[in-house]
Parts: sequence; C-alpha cells; structure tokens
Amino acid sequence: MDIRRLDLEEWAEHLPETGFEPFHLPAALSVLADHTRGELRLLGGFRGEQAVGLFAAFVRSMAAGRTVYTPPPGKGIPHLGPLLMPTSPKQSKRGRVNREFVAGALDELDARDRLTVTRIMTSPGYTDPRPFEWCSLTVRPFFTYRVDATDLAETKTGFSQSLRREIRDARDAGVTVEREAGDSAATVYEDTRSRFEAQGEPFELTRSFVDDLVDALGDRARTFVARDPSGAYLGGILALYSNDAAYFWLGGARATYEGSSVNGLVHWRLLQDLAADPPAEGATQYDLVGANTERLCRYKSKFGGRLVPYYIVESEGLLTPLAKTVYRFTNR
Repeated sequence: MDIRRLDLEEWAEHLPETGFEPFHLPAALSVLADHTRGELRLLGGFRGEQAVGLFAAFVRSMAAGRTVYTPPPGKGIPHLGPLLMPTSPKQSKRGRVNREFVAGALDELDARDRLTVTRIMTSPGYTDPRPFEWCSLTVRPFFTYRVDATDLAETKTGFSQSLRREIRDARDAGVTVEREAGDSAATVYEDTRSRFEAQGEPFELTRSFVDDLVDALGDRARTFVARDPSGAYLGGILALYSNDAAYFWLGGARATYEGSSVNGLVHWRLLQDLAADPPAEGATQYDLVGANTERLCRYKSKFGGRLVPYYIVESEGLLTPLAKTVYRFTNR
C-alpha cells in the first residue's frame, strides 16, 4: 500500500460520502490546525490511484520527545482516528486493507518510536482496532449512545417515563426551544464555561476556537436555545453534524424553570430538527457523545439510544504521562 501525504484539497477530494465525523471535514481540520500547536499531517492510503484509507494526526516535537495525537487534546473532540474505504466487501480483503493502512500510517508518523507518545480516539464507524494492538499499542474500548431519529414516534416511545414527563412539564411551563443563529453559540459557550468554573472543573475550550469552528462549519453547526415565556435564556446546546449524525458537542448544563428541567426539551427539539431538516441527507442519528461516566449515563440512558463502542489507542512508556502534561500546559 502506498501511504501519501495530502493537503486539505486532496483530503476533501477523497473523503467518503458517509462514515466520517464532523472533525474529519476539511473546514474543521483547518480550524483545528489554526488553533493547535503542532503540524497537521493528512495521510492517505492508496492502491494505485484508489484511496482506501485516510488518517489525520497532529505531530509535535517537545523537550520530552514527540507526540502524535488524533484528535489533539483540549478541544473537546470525541472522535477522529482513521477512515477506511476498502473496495471489496470481503472480510479478508477489508482486514488486509485495515492492517496495511494502520501499519503504514503509524510508520509514516513514527508513532511507534519509543520517544513518541501516541494517542488516537477512533470513531464509532471504525470497528476493528486490532491492527493497533498488533503494532504494539494499547487499545481500550469506550462507549457512546446513539439515538435514531428516523421515526420520532418510535424514538419517543423508547424514552424513559421520567424523560417524557420532563419534556411535557417544561413545555407546559411555557419553555420554548428554537434553533438560533447569531450570538447564540457564544451564549451557550459562556454558559458552559461559567458552569465549569463554578464547579471548580477545568475548561480548556477557547472562545476563539468555538467561534471559528461555528463560522467554518456553517449549517453543520447548529445552536438550540431554551427560553422562558419572557424570552430570557435558560440553557442550550451546540450540535455539530456529519453526513450521518448530529453530535451533542457543547452546552447542556443543568437548567430549570419553575421546578422543571429544560434539558430534555432541548434534546427533543434537536431530534425534531434532525428529522425534519438535516444539514446533510442521510443524517439520522443523534450521538450523545459519551457513555462512560456513570453519573451522566443515568441521564443519557433515558433516551433509549444504542450503546456503540469506539476505541482509545495509546502508546505505553515512562514518557507518556509527562508528555501529556507538558502538551496540555503548553497548548493553553
């Protein structure tokens, strides 16, 4: 297999119609490159002139060695990792493409060098991480929930009784949720940042990164805002979109009005919007982005979504904890 370095224009040319994440989009990668220390490397795996794999990684040289991250830390990105586009439906050939592409991409990035710290978060669409283990990296399974928006009546039937009651109570109290443009994404950002600070939790996303990403993605970044009967802001969610799914990316801080939680109504409005007016035809899934924290899963599981795995791939060694700490500190 031929591993080639690509520019963003070539990446866009070979990006498949489905199976990618919002941050695989050239516009999102361009914003990431502007806001991340390190070199964005775009790799393509080719058989002849046919692209069969894509891999985007950020490479950075540091005093403690090198880092190869995809996605880069501190940007709130749930998934990135490799994309496979094998031309044959046969499992044996798909497996061979996966093995050759992973090994070739890791070699091109020097990701297996003992002084290189590697961390890869795959997408749910990447279902076979074994080649990374065969390349002496550690693979751990993680999970997310995905809610289907194809048939909203059936979707709502899958909600827990308490979630349906929460949605009804918020609506009866006069809470409204609409898709908004303008400064709404910034309002959700500031609300989220304030909630993290109030809880003493670190919040690494910068306003400039969020602003640039929203501008670059256009209709693939949508903000849903809950307001009380007077029009005052209560809470909101900023969602990002691929050709397959909407992603709960920012916001969702706990908010109430007259004793009723409004978050369920915000999620429901997002699902209605996804069913009626998706930014990409074929986007029918709502990814709640994460099913790994017990406390949060108690709420997210109420939406009746499918539990879907993805994988975190990491190198091992004495430099790994130090490099992660240095990378996060110097990237602020």
